[in-house]
Amino acid sequence: MSGVGYRQLWAADPAGWRAAGSAWAGLTGPVHRHADELAGTAGRLRGGWSGAAATAADARLAGLADELTSVAPALIEADQTLAELARQLAVARAQLAEAVTRAEAAGLTVDRAGGVRAAPVDPAHPVGAGTAAAGPPAGTRAGTAAGSAAGTAAGSAAGTAAGSAAGTAAGSAVGVAVAGVAAAVRAAVERADAADRAAADRLAELARAAGTGWASPAPPGRPATGASPSVVRAWWSGLTPAQRRWLVGHEPALVGALDGVPVAARDQANRLLLGARRDELLAERRRLSVRVPPGPLVSVRLRALAARLAGLDALTERLAGGTPRAYLLGLDPTGEGRVVVALDDPDHADRVLTYVPGMTAGLDDAPGELGRAARVLERCAALAPGQRSAAVLWLDYDAPDFLTEAASAGQARDAGPALHRFQEGLRATHEGSPARQTVLGHSYGSLVVGVAAREHGLAADALMFVGSPGVGVAHADELGVPAGQVWASRAPDDVIRLARPVDELGRPALLGAAPLAAVLGWPDRTGHELWFGHDPADAGFGGRVFRSGRGGHAGYWEPDNPALDGMARVVLGR
Repeated sequence: MSGVGYRQLWAADPAGWRAAGSAWAGLTGPVHRHADELAGTAGRLRGGWSGAAATAADARLAGLADELTSVAPALIEADQTLAELARQLAVARAQLAEAVTRAEAAGLTVDRAGGVRAAPVDPAHPVGAGTAAAGPPAGTRAGTAAGSAAGTAAGSAAGTAAGSAAGTAAGSAVGVAVAGVAAAVRAAVERADAADRAAADRLAELARAAGTGWASPAPPGRPATGASPSVVRAWWSGLTPAQRRWLVGHEPALVGALDGVPVAARDQANRLLLGARRDELLAERRRLSVRVPPGPLVSVRLRALAARLAGLDALTERLAGGTPRAYLLGLDPTGEGRVVVALDDPDHADRVLTYVPGMTAGLDDAPGELGRAARVLERCAALAPGQRSAAVLWLDYDAPDFLTEAASAGQARDAGPALHRFQEGLRATHEGSPARQTVLGHSYGSLVVGVAAREHGLAADALMFVGSPGVGVAHADELGVPAGQVWASRAPDDVIRLARPVDELGRPALLGAAPLAAVLGWPDRTGHELWFGHDPADAGFGGRVFRSGRGGHAGYWEPDNPALDGMARVVLGR
């Protein structure tokens, strides 16, 4: 597409562009296999061939393998580019459909060139959903040819005849309606045209890079261990596109884990590691399967491993398709498994949600946790279709598996520095005006968020807690976010309300032995204490509460639960 116009926008196929991008990204697997084959060939030759010719052949094979390695990031970049084009085209088409609906309601015509004018209603050919799907067909009001006698006469009758007060008033009203619809059509076309130009420029840069050869010398210098995300961002900005692609292709583990590297580059790097990460799980399964039959402990480990493999495969399938596009920002299959995935690009969103799940969360159920983030994002889109929102599943910590582990704040404290750095990284890499950043914690994840905010600070404009056992503070003002931007909700049937403080476990016995304690009250207790501090869903905590329906501990994301609307409204800043 070039110089997108009204008719081209109607004919645009966002799904086709997404499919084309996925096809480009799908080439990374064959590219890696060919690179591995070249490396294997070179190894075999070195074992039985020497001399000048052998050295030259070895160098050439190494060069070819390097070029293949270097092209892989560009294939994913092409996918990212086309996915963004598809997203923008889908938004522009929706805007255009809305403009045509407005035209219909006002009795206006939108012709095939996108011109708007007053015209008579043709009841035999109404404007409707069919025009939005295939473009305004000939014979409808949305596709009436400009200059038709009927259209001109209608425009005249509607208000272009001068000298009549009624005609002037009618003409003014029609003129306002025409101007409004025309502006909406123009905005939709301009959005599509701008997206087309941006995609064309980015793809042209990739084509130029392909023409000069993908291989590039290794860039000098790396960020120091522990460098802040802002320092990492400055380092990355100082690299050339070729140097960045070299790093993504040759050091994906470094790039994929660095907070402060833009989302697109981290996604490219981590996608390149997907195959190797799956191979690690398969190798572990082979090691555990040596003994036949396996013992009870090994059987348990094999079942857990199978669940992680299934989770990784489901996640890989989501990364390969679906809307909005998913960005892989971190993956570690060891232990219970850790993963960080964004739905849509946080670097270009107006509103960003970071969701921290709680107890038992791991790679095995990451797709389900991602679904929760997706439901909040869908509700945001329904409430504010003109705003771009992104949601991140942040599972970069060892979540408790058992109640005995969840009774301690140790794992939450361990997670704090990583969550702090991640949020700082989102701030550092965001393009344009700062996004509204919201961090949501569920269950034990709310303690992770609270402890990180208290001990390290979080780059967040709002914090949300649902189904919380306490967040490690006694009052909202200890969390370091703007006043009025700490939110919480708890379902009336959520069992978390029974998570009383550990020192209250002996309270019944003490009250039985000393009835005076019941009269005087429990020392330093408000009656709203949970395992990890004051209940954030209690008004006395100092935050704000949004309503939840019944649904137990995991029902906050159900479509009919008002808590889902509440979460979306907090993300949107409403």
